[in-house]
Amino acid sequence: MIYPKIPLAQSIIQTCLGKGITTIVISPGSRNAPLTIGFASNSAFKCYSIADERSAAFFALGIAQQTKQPVALVCTSGSALLNYYPAFAEAFYSQIPLIVISADRPQSKIDIGDGQTIRQENVFQNHSVYNANLQEGPSTENDQKINAAINTAIDKKGPVHINAPFEEPLYETVSELSVAVNVFASANETQTISNDDLAKFATIWNNFHRKMVLVGVNDPNVVNERTVEALANDNSVVVLTETTSNLHHPSFINNIDTIITPFSNEDFEEFCPDILVTFGGMIVSKRIKAFLRKYKPKHHWHIDPLRAYDTFGVLTEHFEADTNVFFDAFLPLTKIVVTDYFEKTEKVTLLRKQKSNLYLAKIPFSDFKVFETVIPSLPKNSQLQISNSSAIRYAQLIDIDPSIEVYCNRGTSGIDGSISTAIGAAVANKKQTTFITGDISFLYDSNGLWNNYIPKDFKIILINNGGGGIFRILPGHEETPVFNTFFETSHCLTAEHLAKMYGFEYSIASDETSLKNSLSNLYEQNEKPSILEIFTPTLDNDRILLQYFKELV
Repeated sequence: MIYPKIPLAQSIIQTCLGKGITTIVISPGSRNAPLTIGFASNSAFKCYSIADERSAAFFALGIAQQTKQPVALVCTSGSALLNYYPAFAEAFYSQIPLIVISADRPQSKIDIGDGQTIRQENVFQNHSVYNANLQEGPSTENDQKINAAINTAIDKKGPVHINAPFEEPLYETVSELSVAVNVFASANETQTISNDDLAKFATIWNNFHRKMVLVGVNDPNVVNERTVEALANDNSVVVLTETTSNLHHPSFINNIDTIITPFSNEDFEEFCPDILVTFGGMIVSKRIKAFLRKYKPKHHWHIDPLRAYDTFGVLTEHFEADTNVFFDAFLPLTKIVVTDYFEKTEKVTLLRKQKSNLYLAKIPFSDFKVFETVIPSLPKNSQLQISNSSAIRYAQLIDIDPSIEVYCNRGTSGIDGSISTAIGAAVANKKQTTFITGDISFLYDSNGLWNNYIPKDFKIILINNGGGGIFRILPGHEETPVFNTFFETSHCLTAEHLAKMYGFEYSIASDETSLKNSLSNLYEQNEKPSILEIFTPTLDNDRILLQYFKELV
């Protein structure tokens, strides 16, 4: 076996091995050579080489998103480390475990004008769940910090930073380890929740007639069927989900904006819950957030083992438990309440569905028509990754098959890294993966295509409307040179040459007929990854979408 000669590098590598951290994403460099040699020379590790650190970090994020296990990132010193930050922040807010291991110059070389050197210690402090600043030589203190970092990434479901200073020579190897590594177990405790703790909340629940359950970003197949059926069959409960909730039942409302956008003040008053229960991650719908901030529930309970954001300014209780653990203990304490809360909401839902179908049947080719066509075409039991901005918002308006798993980087809601995340997820999850994106998100992360691990059945559906179309539907849109240049960032670029350069099959569509034909060909072709680029009319998309909400009443 080949090992790096530097003892600190040995300690990091062997501790990762001992803790089961075996997926390693490495970006090239010299200062991290001891780590690169050690990880890549050991067949126990699965190593990926991604040159662009920003892309590498989102690629690792996509893998960890799917496996729920920490992925280690390894980079050289200097600004290379800073390129991890967008994915690091996303991991923090999406509760995804990442372990960043940065090679550094020794402390004596910092701030003296040495090359490729910055202040690396604690550089992610605002978004890191643990920072391990190591010393050069092997020590028990170093071992403790490395173990603590890895344990914290697992227990707190977040990103950690291990900073390791190495002095030259960096490329020397040995055939025997010179360190004995200590691996410390996590102190993470099993979650429990008692009936005594829940009794008073069950009393509150049983005394109110309007309860709303709002589900944010959620992993597929994690909420048990008992809970789903109990909530679905309670007439005092309305369950609101989003595409990224990955939670389905015929009685659940899965297109929130379609339901509430046309509401009058009186409608909002009637719809306002007495009790709001939330679980999962971030909420996409701005309208539901605005509604609950204005028409405040009497109680807001959030269920999450780690965090509770006071998103609506009325948080009254944080249940620090897994969703199933909470509902398994809580629901047996509840009683059926006679109310027409669900019945009234269901009538509105049926009306909106009829109006929506009528409107979609008559609209011309546009972004909205594309989503209406693309979403139902997705293969069953596949995975859908979606970029942010317009793409994820349009997706909320279209029903999706319950067998399809849906993911989007909603932690920070940024457009950066969406291609890289989708590819990482496709590598880790063997299901066929489709990535739907707008043109700005695609171009922004086009370096994500510089990747040697893209599955042959990976599909990109690129909706190109010539700019950042979301700005046309936001307040402040006005057709001026300032708007076109600095907000919409209008362009005439296409993906054709990028597809050729990176070895993707490429096809286009610009009307409904060509779109349906291209989609059929897209899913049949699995010899190499594919890009379907769909061109839609820049000046019509916002009008068609905004008119949709007006015709729902």
